[in-house]
Amino acid sequence: MVDFEWYRSFCTIYKHNSVSEAAKVRIMTQPAMSQHLASLEAEVGEQLFIRTSRKLFPTERGKELYSEVAPLIESLEETTMNFKAASLPALTVIKLGAAHEFYTEKILPRLHTYNIRTISSFGTADQLLELLKEDKLDLVITSKKYQIPGIEYVKLMDEQFVMVAPGDCEIRDTDDLELKEQWLSMQHWISYGADLPIIRRIWREHFTKRPQIRPAHIIPDLRLILTAVGNGAGLSVIPTYILENSVDGKAKVIYEDLKVKNELFFAYKLKHKQLPQIHEMMIRIREDV
Repeated sequence: MVDFEWYRSFCTIYKHNSVSEAAKVRIMTQPAMSQHLASLEAEVGEQLFIRTSRKLFPTERGKELYSEVAPLIESLEETTMNFKAASLPALTVIKLGAAHEFYTEKILPRLHTYNIRTISSFGTADQLLELLKEDKLDLVITSKKYQIPGIEYVKLMDEQFVMVAPGDCEIRDTDDLELKEQWLSMQHWISYGADLPIIRRIWREHFTKRPQIRPAHIIPDLRLILTAVGNGAGLSVIPTYILENSVDGKAKVIYEDLKVKNELFFAYKLKHKQLPQIHEMMIRIREDV
């Protein structure tokens, strides 16, 4: 007889294309996860995945089984979570974590309209997700999506990053991508961190190489970076929502074709998935951004 847990393991493997990643998500050992898959394949009588050195790829039978089973598993899990939520104490306050620039630009202006009490914390994505793991935060807005047991992510929005330069900077006028890269590499750069976050993304996505740049200044605050750019300290990369709310207008966007997109997610503990306060907070934030 088929064990319900075999189906849950199968669906998790299907989503992550990996037994090891699925085991982490389900908080199981890898051998136990492999045994679930082997048992289900034996029961079905067919191979459900094609195994390669790095990933698992579903067979046609595997795709068919997933389309049949996944909605049933999700419905049952939702029902179970609803029962659990009914017995959980209501959160009287939401402990919210976000980058302080995003919070200042997107949340703070509408905070007075929220009907939920909040305690806010600021930090990098890594720092905030660690606090979420430790139950020191209830809801996090993050640009990173790690596979952490017991934590679920829901997409919030896309943010666009563009290159900015001082208003009086003379830009090399060319459509040649190689000449643009050469000119940009010769400029002074201001970075959010030593590892050139987002700047590195632009080089990788548009120039297919790593940037040969040593930042002239490292400033871990996007609004202060924009001020420094406007004052002539160098070039940088800024999200468009920061530019839209800028009042001095001393910086200008350059090479708009070299922009990059960055995804932002809500992250929360699975045990809080059905709490109405979490859902209400996510709805309010999504409406405001």
